[in-house]
Amino acid sequence: MIFDTQSQEPQKRTPWYLTRSAMLAAPVLVVVLGGVCAYLLFGTSRATDPGTEAHYAELERQRAEQSASAPATDAPAAADPQASPIADPAAQADPGAQAAGTAPAQAASQPAAIPGAARRNYWTNFRGPARDGRYDEQPVRTNWDGGLKLLWRQPSGGGYSSFSVADGVAFTIEQRRGQEVVAAYQVETGRELWTHGWNALFHPDDTGDGPRATPTWHDGRLYALGATGELRCLDARNGRLIWSKNILKDNGASNIPWGMAASPLVVDDKVVVIPGGANGKSVVAYNARTGAHVWGALGDAASYTSPMLVTLAGRRQVLVVTARRAAGLAPEDGSVLWDFPWANSIGVNVSQPIVVGANRFFISAGYGKGAALIEVGDASGRLSASSVWEKPSMKNKFSSSVLHEGHVYGLDESMLTCVELATGQQKWKARGYGYGQVVLASGHLIVTTEEGEIALVRATPAGHTELARFTALEGKTWNCPAIAGGHLLVRNATQMACYKLSD
Repeated sequence: MIFDTQSQEPQKRTPWYLTRSAMLAAPVLVVVLGGVCAYLLFGTSRATDPGTEAHYAELERQRAEQSASAPATDAPAAADPQASPIADPAAQADPGAQAAGTAPAQAASQPAAIPGAARRNYWTNFRGPARDGRYDEQPVRTNWDGGLKLLWRQPSGGGYSSFSVADGVAFTIEQRRGQEVVAAYQVETGRELWTHGWNALFHPDDTGDGPRATPTWHDGRLYALGATGELRCLDARNGRLIWSKNILKDNGASNIPWGMAASPLVVDDKVVVIPGGANGKSVVAYNARTGAHVWGALGDAASYTSPMLVTLAGRRQVLVVTARRAAGLAPEDGSVLWDFPWANSIGVNVSQPIVVGANRFFISAGYGKGAALIEVGDASGRLSASSVWEKPSMKNKFSSSVLHEGHVYGLDESMLTCVELATGQQKWKARGYGYGQVVLASGHLIVTTEEGEIALVRATPAGHTELARFTALEGKTWNCPAIAGGHLLVRNATQMACYKLSD
């Protein structure tokens, strides 16, 4: 607002905002206005906001209460000498690994036994077994009258990690005060079984604090990557450290603006990560058991997309997306099988590609980029990639799309959108979801909205049909949901919850 300081009286007066009293009061006014803005943006209380003393105190109180009421059957298990990190030669590969694992959060949480019943472990990766957001383990309920049954809800540490699930346990990584903490929770009850932490705090200017990547479970081990590049291999039964590397320091790479977010991928006996180093150190594979360097590839800056194990044009390969391209790498030695330029104006790729056929995949990016259908072909024994179509019909900013019966469903920026795969033509768009996340189950979209709601939407190109919606969490929710054993696990930077999704 512009004020007219000209007086209509014969003698001019000093403008009100230049008077001594007004100038003295200006700082107070700024504070008051700042408080009003904070009230309008965040509400009346920050007691549950991430990073506040009140939030951490409540989280610690709740976890201590859980521990005190733990049943006797959950007492710490005796170590298995065949798998114990102390007896494992892998631990000797990094002499500093054991010492590095003695951070306070680990010491504060007594390792507890994880149920050892044999079961088919399904959702052990970010966004599911194929990292494509598709749940096919068992049918889910699509009649949500009255919402879903809540099994538990409790405070969470900060960050944007999702869950991986194995042996009835959900694993995630959280920010707790000045530490990144890997935590294991009993799926049915939410009880914390163990934690393993190290000193690290990623504090960007424009997004929330904490780790971004989802831990990966494989063959009884957990691979967790923090936002500042700390990669740890843990015994998934008790959180004991096996080996560790800082992938940024190890590869001479600088962190990217919003932190390391690509979840580790285990392929054969290797774990693949994307530190973004130069000179063949952009994509790196370590020995999954020892942490020893195996191979490196490319020299691109990193982005935020997790590597995927796929088969295209008859060749098993690691599909990666860096800040400037998509590429297929040989899992054996990291050699580049093909590449395709894929970059937007700021070099930020986040969404996961979707393999949509024997030799095609869908890819999308925000910040004005759009989507493309890419075909990988084999000409004279050499693979190459070309676009079938490129259109602005789907711009996944920091969520990923899903595929169902020839159509792609996802968030075009903040609009839930359906796109025909064959042509890239947009079929419908709908508001009301914000920058949320989308997964697919039983022919339906399960959408977590930016406001913490869960919505059920029919996956059909005929039109947008939302069948149900309820509030699941409080606060901004950017984390991807996970589904395992008929349980829907959701979290954000302050809360986590589990809902019964199957009968």
